[in-house]
Amino acid sequence: MYQFIGYNVILKRIKAIKFMMKDKSVPFRKKLLIALGIIYLFLPIDLIPPVLFPIGWIDDLLLWIWILWHLKDELDKYWLGEKAEDLSKKYKDKDIINDATYEVNVQDNEESD
Repeated sequence: MYQFIGYNVILKRIKAIKFMMKDKSVPFRKKLLIALGIIYLFLPIDLIPPVLFPIGWIDDLLLWIWILWHLKDELDKYWLGEKAEDLSKKYKDKDIINDATYEVNVQDNEESD
């Protein structure tokens, strides 16, 4: 829990949202959660009216803290920009070495002693 509270960690997770939204492997429900959070942020209807500054922003702040906490594992994958591509699925069951010749030399351990 301590790691989540840090200011730098929260900023990195907010910046990671852009990269997470572009990733096609992220489930739709996680992207929808971000989209609904953004919509709620700009809606004129709030649980606490925004005219009661700064108290009016508490509901928005609490909502986004919950979203960032809920998606923390997913967002942490994108801290350094785009997530590294997982090539294991792309090249599964494919022969990617063509026209290669190789030779295996086996040395007997008894000869080297």
